[in-house]
Amino acid sequence: MKVEIKVPAMGESVTEAIISNILKPSGSYVREQEEILELETDKVNQVLYAQHAGQIQLTVQKDQTVRIGDVLGTIDTSAPAPQAQATPKPTPPPAAAPTPTAPQSPAPAPTKGGARETTADFIAALRAETPPQTPIAPPSPKEPKATRKRMSNLRKVIAQRLVEAKNTTAMLTTFNEIDMSAVIEIRAREKEAFQAKYGVKLGFMSFFTKAVVTALKAIPEVNAMIDGEEIVTFQTYDIGLAVSTPRGLLVPVVRDCDTRTFGELEIAIDRFAKKARDGSISIDDLRGGNFTITNGGVFGSLLSTPILNPPQSAILGMHSIVKRPVVVDDQIVIRPMMYVALSYDHRIIDGREAVLFLVNLKQTLEDPARLLFDL
Repeated sequence: MKVEIKVPAMGESVTEAIISNILKPSGSYVREQEEILELETDKVNQVLYAQHAGQIQLTVQKDQTVRIGDVLGTIDTSAPAPQAQATPKPTPPPAAAPTPTAPQSPAPAPTKGGARETTADFIAALRAETPPQTPIAPPSPKEPKATRKRMSNLRKVIAQRLVEAKNTTAMLTTFNEIDMSAVIEIRAREKEAFQAKYGVKLGFMSFFTKAVVTALKAIPEVNAMIDGEEIVTFQTYDIGLAVSTPRGLLVPVVRDCDTRTFGELEIAIDRFAKKARDGSISIDDLRGGNFTITNGGVFGSLLSTPILNPPQSAILGMHSIVKRPVVVDDQIVIRPMMYVALSYDHRIIDGREAVLFLVNLKQTLEDPARLLFDL
């Protein structure tokens, strides 16, 4: 029996996809749940798995555009599975015969017992010592200094949204710096017990996520967006966490961050990061979100101005932690400092609210005990 392979539904707004990679060629035998091909949409990449075992026949090619429900080929479930063949042992090569050594001619005796050389002896010695001239190989042709490849649908959408954010918002960025000593001390003290309990590492992102929730509660104007001529203020705390992947930047959303523990946040962050990088993330994982956090510090960024993730009105940029001299209680001390940046839509968020948001974030992270009281 031949079973059709169809393009599955991949979210409400996704109507077509591109065959980005064929993993099993036509005529080959596939086993159930084995990867067949990879579909690329304007949001995510999705691997298509065989629902039955059998011989596959594809009617599509790489880079072809297909729509939801299109038939990509068939699987002949009546085809027998190939028998595994024993691999013959390689025959050892015959031993090489010893190469005969050419007899060396005796060194010529110097003329007249070596007392002195004639002109002929001197010229013969020079010819014997001069190495043969090796022909110079012609220079190899220069390698091309540029390559070309088709822009993926995901990259096209990222480019379109970034330009849209710059052209349709009044984006502004404000900065502050945070002394990370307290957070680093907590992580160093609790990391082993935390990992033993939850199976993931205690990272900085859970601290920042909790601190962002606290700041959004204190400054609700940041937790809002513009819808036509109305301002929509959210009562939920669904935080998008930007993840860099080889295909582009994805922003999975961790929902209800105000009710999650540090362990639950780290588990969700770790799961989304793995799904984003291996291409198994879904449309639902990316949908929604009230606020976004991006961490350029993992790549060494000291300072940047992150771009808004529409329709959200604000995004927080984290950066590298660098030890710097700072003044504490009128004393110059060395502290691990991080610059943070808040980019915001000035149409809905005033400078006062943006600055107060970062000040609240700074106070919470420099004194994490505030998280216990949600001040």
